[in-house]
Amino acid sequence: MEISGLISAILIGAVIGILGRLAVPGRQRIGVLWTIAVGIVAALIGTAIASGLGVADTDGVDWGEWLIQIVLAALGVAALSRVKVRR
Repeated sequence: MEISGLISAILIGAVIGILGRLAVPGRQRIGVLWTIAVGIVAALIGTAIASGLGVADTDGVDWGEWLIQIVLAALGVAALSRVKVRR
């Protein structure tokens, strides 16, 4: 992986994490770095799932892939927030 790929993964992960965080109602007790980390993981897993479903490579914007990634990020943010609250 080149440096440009790493930078784009971080940027896309940040966007996915923020959108996932916005999708979760209420206050989340996690920081920005955790949000970005959840977004990066959700983007990677979401891309794999979208590839398996055959919606990763479409003409134009891959809305199905984005939707999968945002849902995974929302689930990750909610789960991490619950873990942080219990401590």
